[in-house]
Amino acid sequence: MIKILIVDDEPKIRTVVKEYAKVSGYECDEASDGLEALDKIRQTEYDVIILDIMMPNLDGFSAVKEIKAIKDVPIIMLSARTDEFDKLLGFDLGVDDYVTKPFSPKELMARVKVVSERRKRTPNTRYNFEGLEVDVTGRVVSVDNKRVNLTPKEFDLLVFLINHKDQALSRDILLDKVWNYNYYGDYRTVDTHIKMLRQNLGPYRKFITTVRGTGYKFEVDNQ
Repeated sequence: MIKILIVDDEPKIRTVVKEYAKVSGYECDEASDGLEALDKIRQTEYDVIILDIMMPNLDGFSAVKEIKAIKDVPIIMLSARTDEFDKLLGFDLGVDDYVTKPFSPKELMARVKVVSERRKRTPNTRYNFEGLEVDVTGRVVSVDNKRVNLTPKEFDLLVFLINHKDQALSRDILLDKVWNYNYYGDYRTVDTHIKMLRQNLGPYRKFITTVRGTGYKFEVDNQ
């Protein structure tokens, strides 16, 4: 059974989400702010966290950073804020989806299912390309035996490129698959993250090639 933690300072929203979670066959806990959520996450294993941005004591963005330091659990960010900057920040911090208020509880439960199943399909594996090592499960990337710090979205982008090695991937595909199906960004988002990813990979930036007029490809000779 999928177990959800809904974190929101509005009791009515927590109640509605909890009711629909039960109807969907999910188990649901509640927290009224980020600090309470952190206490629960330290004690309980959750499959998905639904997290509001605007909360007292500890806001959603700060809570995401703290949560990711404890456990790599899927997060759906829930907010009345629709600014592209907020969505970009959320995705860069590692959230899996972003839902704006007012929202459909049925759609939210559908997104919970998608996010949960997507994580279950993530392969438990490790990649090695010359001096580049990528531990998918541990979400660790090393360059010549030195760990490099990627943002969660840079890591997701790198793994997606590796999983589709030697395939030319358009920016549309990357936006859809890495930034999620409901994210409406532009090509600059992809290009900026590719640029930062290449910088972090140092000499192994050569593996990420530009396909003129299309997008990008992860390509390694004789691998």
